[in-house]
Amino acid sequence: PLTVVYLAMIVFNNLCLQLVQVSFYQVARSLTVLWTALFERIVLGKSVSKLRMCAVVVVFLGFVIGSKGEAEFEWSGLFFGVLASIFVALYGIYVKKVLPAVEGNQWRLLIYNTTMAIVFLFPFLILTGEISILDPLRTLAHDFSVWMGILATGVTGWLINIAIFMQIKYTSALTNAISGTVKAAVQTLLGVVFFGNVITDMNFLGICAVIGGSWWYGQIGFAEMKAASEAAK
Repeated sequence: PLTVVYLAMIVFNNLCLQLVQVSFYQVARSLTVLWTALFERIVLGKSVSKLRMCAVVVVFLGFVIGSKGEAEFEWSGLFFGVLASIFVALYGIYVKKVLPAVEGNQWRLLIYNTTMAIVFLFPFLILTGEISILDPLRTLAHDFSVWMGILATGVTGWLINIAIFMQIKYTSALTNAISGTVKAAVQTLLGVVFFGNVITDMNFLGICAVIGGSWWYGQIGFAEMKAASEAAK
């Protein structure tokens, strides 16, 4: 199940990015916080405090405002973005659930998950006709910059997976969702700098609400952990 969720997360992320600007991708992905809070309660049986849920609501309102103010809105992009946020949330939940099976060893889990993902994804390469991309003659024709881009993408994805596993191991899936929202906000800024993405006033307001709600959630979580630690003494 973890590998299936992992592949769905990657596929819907890429489909969303194909159809919308990086700024709107960040807004659509912000729903991950809402889904994670819901799935933690259903799958892991964890309760979330009312104050934390208020912060989650602020993030959700940021999503609504940002969607309404999107300069280049696509319903299909929104649909894939929402699906991506659902599977990103489920990924964090299942990592938390599966880690005990590998004695909390994130390296073993990464090896198992990556190996199964390659096996599961291969049939889809054939069905979509994208297997032709692996033609050695075409592949070797790429110049050095393309290969460096592919290498950088692979290394970055590997490091992100390690960071996700370790963060979920020592904190929670919901905390990981919050940090992912901040990461997406940085992506938005990079989209403006490198791709010239247009951000409307409402889109900007939505992004601010998402970042503000995420920061508030982090502060609440820190205060609750501190109070629990003091109570245990």
